[in-house]
Amino acid sequence: MNDLTRNQKCEMFRRMVTIRRFEEEVKRLYRAGEITGAIHLYIGQEAVAVGTCAVLRDDDYVTSTHRPHGHCIAKVFDLKRTMAEMMGKATGLSGGFGGSMHQFCKDKGFLGGNGIVGGGIGIALGAAFSAQYRGTDQVTVCFFSDGAANQGVLYECLNLAALWKFPVIFMCENNRYAATTPVEKSACTKDIAPRAAPYGIPWAICDGNDVLDVYRCVSEAVSRARAGQGATFIEAKTYRVEPHCGIIADERNKDELTTWMSAAQDPILRFEARLLQEKTLSADDIKAIREEVEKELEDAVEFARQSPSPTLESFATRRSQSYA
Repeated sequence: MNDLTRNQKCEMFRRMVTIRRFEEEVKRLYRAGEITGAIHLYIGQEAVAVGTCAVLRDDDYVTSTHRPHGHCIAKVFDLKRTMAEMMGKATGLSGGFGGSMHQFCKDKGFLGGNGIVGGGIGIALGAAFSAQYRGTDQVTVCFFSDGAANQGVLYECLNLAALWKFPVIFMCENNRYAATTPVEKSACTKDIAPRAAPYGIPWAICDGNDVLDVYRCVSEAVSRARAGQGATFIEAKTYRVEPHCGIIADERNKDELTTWMSAAQDPILRFEARLLQEKTLSADDIKAIREEVEKELEDAVEFARQSPSPTLESFATRRSQSYA
């Protein structure tokens, strides 16, 4: 992308590496019993979150899914408070009461993950309506998956978004699996994005493992939305490397996994190779970034471990504030 500076590309790479390492550390801590409850890892999909959120401003909105860590880091980028929330600590983004699936950061427009499949879609429409009603040029991005694309709420919201020209981007992360069901067994067509066509909503398909292609596609959609031209539906073709969640066995084809984890498909390795080839970053630059990420992650884990647990009084206070 000619409009991206060296610093912007460097930051995109840093955030992708951060998400990957965060998720790997969450997996380790979960197995060690330091993180409890359900976890749904985002490994393999980093380019979608980063390529999308790199286009957005702090005051734009994002709604997420039951797999929210990558979206949260890409939009909020607060490792300490995100990790603290994972460990259920009072310093977490949701005060330790949300855990993995319910991180929330109003200041950065992150309107939370959602344990309900497709649950963030209606929330995204509300945020987009709010921006339009207040006369701002804020944009809302709604992340959901191929599984959620079969929920009825999506089609209700597509209709209303088209009717009222809401500044919303429907970002379908087609990671090929809804829990353990392959997309071929849940979708009657090869592509999901064309489902927006009957509503008069423009649609596009991008390579979800190419952060620059995601950025290009989302940039066009954001420009349309800010100009008052309404919604866009984007399908990002990607792959979920990890099992659905921490307690479900992975019975996918091993050759399929090997292919998607290869240097030719892995979104981070692909971007790294491109940055090296075009001499945007050197091997030493790459090494330095990875070392900085390790230090930041180490600090985040220690911050979470040392943080206090929430109290009943803090829960009551937080609840009263949420209704204020």
